[in-house]
Amino acid sequence: MIRVMVVDDEKLLRAGIRSILEAEPDIEVPVTCEGAQAVELAALHRPDVVLLDIRMPEVDGISVLGPLLALPEPPVVAMLTTFSGDEHIAPALRAGASGFLVKDTVPEELASAVRILAAGGTILSPAVAGSVVDGYLRSSGGRPPSRLAALTDREREVLTLLALGKSNAEIGAALLMGAATAKDHVSAILAKLGTSNRVQAAVLAHHYGLVRLDTDPGAGGAPARSS
Repeated sequence: MIRVMVVDDEKLLRAGIRSILEAEPDIEVPVTCEGAQAVELAALHRPDVVLLDIRMPEVDGISVLGPLLALPEPPVVAMLTTFSGDEHIAPALRAGASGFLVKDTVPEELASAVRILAAGGTILSPAVAGSVVDGYLRSSGGRPPSRLAALTDREREVLTLLALGKSNAEIGAALLMGAATAKDHVSAILAKLGTSNRVQAAVLAHHYGLVRLDTDPGAGGAPARSS
């Protein structure tokens, strides 16, 4: 059973997301709350996934994200946003968010996104993907020169599959290698690209043209995945 915590300042939205997710046989939502209670309740209930509002009036999502990820058993955190051009997206990416979802994501895609996050993947809703890429590049000092030359052919293959939403196991199966070997390749890719997490590597893969935002799995409405 996947345990999800919803953090948002709007009670109605929290209740709506809870209702949608708990209609699924493999998902439960033991707690919902506002930002001020998020870290304490996450430590108590130990959710697998936290859906965290990026903008809240008292304690915003960026302030909550770091302490959540610093917990002894940290959850995977995806940010909820209303605005495709939200200036908070890039700071959340740098802080370690594993995904970005717009609040009007349709119910079926919300449940799918939670499953992907729980399995170790990351989510970029098409509505915010472009802003994530542009915001990350701006926050990194502009568009960097391509570092693809530092990657081996195999590492480029792994990076492409990573940016298309494949898990380590899926990458391994596609390239006829073990999941542990795929993970080692991902670690080498992060080091060579100068990125601190897989989401940032996926963003650079989009920037370098290895994959296109409008041709990712689910670009017609379902979340694009990276793991």
